Amino acid sequence: MNKWYNSLETDNNIVISSRIRLARNIKKYPFSSKLTEEQSVKLIEDVKNSIKNEKTSFGDSFDFINISEKSDVEKYALFENHSISSDFLDKDKPSGVLIKDDETISIMINEEDHIRIQTVLPGYNLEKAWDTADKIDDLIEESVEYAFDENYGYLTSCITNVGTGMRASFMIHIPLIEMFDQIENLSQAISKFGMTLRGIYGEGSEPLGGIYQISNQVTLGKCEKEIIEALQNVTNQIVEQENMLRNKLLTEHKIDIEDKIFRSYGILKNCRKISSKEAMRLLSDLRLGITSGIIKLENQNANIYSIMMNIQPGNLMKYMNKNGTSEERDIERAKYIREKLGNT
Repeated sequence: MNKWYNSLETDNNIVISSRIRLARNIKKYPFSSKLTEEQSVKLIEDVKNSIKNEKTSFGDSFDFINISEKSDVEKYALFENHSISSDFLDKDKPSGVLIKDDETISIMINEEDHIRIQTVLPGYNLEKAWDTADKIDDLIEESVEYAFDENYGYLTSCITNVGTGMRASFMIHIPLIEMFDQIENLSQAISKFGMTLRGIYGEGSEPLGGIYQISNQVTLGKCEKEIIEALQNVTNQIVEQENMLRNKLLTEHKIDIEDKIFRSYGILKNCRKISSKEAMRLLSDLRLGITSGIIKLENQNANIYSIMMNIQPGNLMKYMNKNGTSEERDIERAKYIREKLGNT
């Protein structure tokens, strides 16, 4: 089954992917921080049974992963693929995740909340991601009763998620806004609309290769449709700003930007050793060239965003089937990039 991040749609536009995340808690259990080990195990079974049972037509397309049984490398790979949150990296209580075979849906169990339903789709597909998440939410609720208050909405461990319990987000590639030092101004501007700009892995993470996440901050007092529409409107303005800067650069400094992009392509196709930081910078240049129509790759099936994900430490060590030294990883990273771009 092809994974969502291998879709060429992730490289078609400034918007790489669309995500909906729903936070839910089951009424009969205390919040995750107060769960006993026995309760944690029972809760996992309740959620698993709501998805993987004979009544659901797609239950077989989900695999359950017991987080405590996975190595640090395997957990980091799941995190880098956006299938689990950073909260799962050092979880000490029983926890797990149900992941659909194409990784468009992941259901984290015993994270900060009992249930975190997440749907991710390539490109600008937020409404479709919401429709999928809503259906999964309804399916689980057929088997369990959620903690819900008529005045406040869904009750969550963190007060910032109370209400709809929904975080909607776009993954965006905005290297020109970054290059012109406009990130801080952008962050301040969108905060007035209840939005926030974060790094590639969300809260507390750093941007890599000009990639950021934009998401709503407010979940209380607004319905899901209002949150989605507001996020789309703000994101459309960011895309417009990034495109304006690209057009300006291509008009006034075309040869310079072309030179930068083709040099990056040349290094990536021929390097024998490369760090993660340098690779992300060069791949960002290459993706800018592709989405701006400046360059076409020799390997038409090469997917830049997929390469970006797979050269991160967890995925790379999983690919190598060993931890390796820093130099060994740099060598393997270069080899992987050359293979994906079509050079040896």
